Amino acid sequence: MRVLVVEDERNLADAIVRGLRKRGMAVDVAYDGDAGHEAAFVTRYDVVVLDRDLPGMHGDQICAELAASGTLTRVLMLTASDSVADRVQGLGLGADDYLPKPFAFDELVARVQALGRRATPPAPPVLQVGDVVLDPARRVVTRAGAPVDLTNKEFGVLSELVKARGAVVSSEELLERVWDANTDPFTTIVRVTVRTLRKKLGDPPLIETVHGAGYRTVGA
Repeated sequence: MRVLVVEDERNLADAIVRGLRKRGMAVDVAYDGDAGHEAAFVTRYDVVVLDRDLPGMHGDQICAELAASGTLTRVLMLTASDSVADRVQGLGLGADDYLPKPFAFDELVARVQALGRRATPPAPPVLQVGDVVLDPARRVVTRAGAPVDLTNKEFGVLSELVKARGAVVSSEELLERVWDANTDPFTTIVRVTVRTLRKKLGDPPLIETVHGAGYRTVGA
């Protein structure tokens, strides 16, 4: 899942980013409305965690423009106000959810995860290709019934490939969906991650390289 955090309180923004990354999400951050607006319309995010009162472009305008664009991106609006009128107004602008500050981080995570599920086409609760079973909710992978211990990035790559159901997924697409904006687009990190993922999954090979195009799963 790819998330954008737009929050001008840097300590809070950085804490949210660190926490979401620990949960296996690819997270970018913007500290004002103008940078947040640009990021939200350049990259396709599953969820935007959007502070309402931002310097530069106001969070209300960003939210309204995202809603009007027809994007599948879901918006979780944050605000220091917890009045019913403000919540109603925020939802009326097109926000998908609304969370007043201060909030419990576990609640933020749960809301982001719920919105992320709504931002992508429905997928089976458990994904399977051949004898490999992937449970996104529990972040568990097994092969022939035996557990496979994966890092967050390896899990993310495998999830994207399995969801593609044999279609080719390019390195660029994997980089966009699993890593964040700070990753060098010319890095070999995708190739290295796929190599270690193949090693951990063992034989017979599950992931095939399509030269010049990307990767796909085999053995379905």
